[in-house]
Amino acid sequence: MPECPPAAKENEPEYEVENEPNYAMSTIDAHVHLYPPEINRDPSGWAAAHGESLWGTLCTRRRKDGRAVQDFPSVDELLRQMDEAAVGRAVLLGWYWTQAESCVRQNRFYAECVRAHPDRLSAFASVQPAAGGASAVEELRQARDSGLIGVGELSPHAQGYDVASPDLSEVLAAAADWSWALNLHVTDPATGKFPGRVETPLADFHRLARAWPRVTFILAHWGGGLAWAKPRSEADADGLHNVYYDTAASPLLYDAGVWARAVAAVGASRILFGSDFPLNGYPKVETAPEMRRFLAEVRAAPLADEERSAILGGNARRILALG
Repeated sequence: MPECPPAAKENEPEYEVENEPNYAMSTIDAHVHLYPPEINRDPSGWAAAHGESLWGTLCTRRRKDGRAVQDFPSVDELLRQMDEAAVGRAVLLGWYWTQAESCVRQNRFYAECVRAHPDRLSAFASVQPAAGGASAVEELRQARDSGLIGVGELSPHAQGYDVASPDLSEVLAAAADWSWALNLHVTDPATGKFPGRVETPLADFHRLARAWPRVTFILAHWGGGLAWAKPRSEADADGLHNVYYDTAASPLLYDAGVWARAVAAVGASRILFGSDFPLNGYPKVETAPEMRRFLAEVRAAPLADEERSAILGGNARRILALG
């Protein structure tokens, strides 16, 4: 059984931060967050006024040294970061909002972003199934008509519904019918405590994958450790053949050895590079969020060229039909 990678301690990289022309603009970052201008102007005030206390706790908190855990960039600032890191496309993920109205606002904003930058941005839609499965599916339908291409990031455990709830089942049925991938937030039970942490029992994701074999699931944050829990042959036999893993927030959780360990366990074809930008993944060495250092970590990992190419864009291009 593959060994679980240890948590990152010092964020001290052993690689140079540079762009490599061989990857120029072919990279896809499959896990990026962006917020409408009214949220960016006053994140804490907006969260308090709109019933989104969990988001406020997670996204507006500060570290012990007073620095914010993340920034709130504009679309133009995101595009500049992508250019500096030679990222050709970013997949904007929604948030697991408590209020359905927050999902609607983010979805409309993402539709505007995709219309303005169709060559650089794609987006997933947020929904709150606890507000009603039928209304959630109708919101997804509107999002699809506006150019969005998937569902998530969702979190049943944070949003307040069971993974077997009929409301979530309606959302999953729509995703299956439309061949949409669905991204789920997962917390590794072995990682440390932090404000706003929500436990996400890993067995629940097994249940979902087995119950919905036609849905492509992307489990965020390496699936909370599921990516290396067992070899791929055993995982597939256990009903996880439709599960992929993104790498969001990896530098905050694991050391750089995670790449080789995860590829050895699940195979490079199941891993999607995701930065979790604008989260600062290297607070020990970076004063603000950026993408280049995380990409440098991937490019320095002991992977075959074809494995690296799949992780950095090939897999996302294939399962999200990005062309």
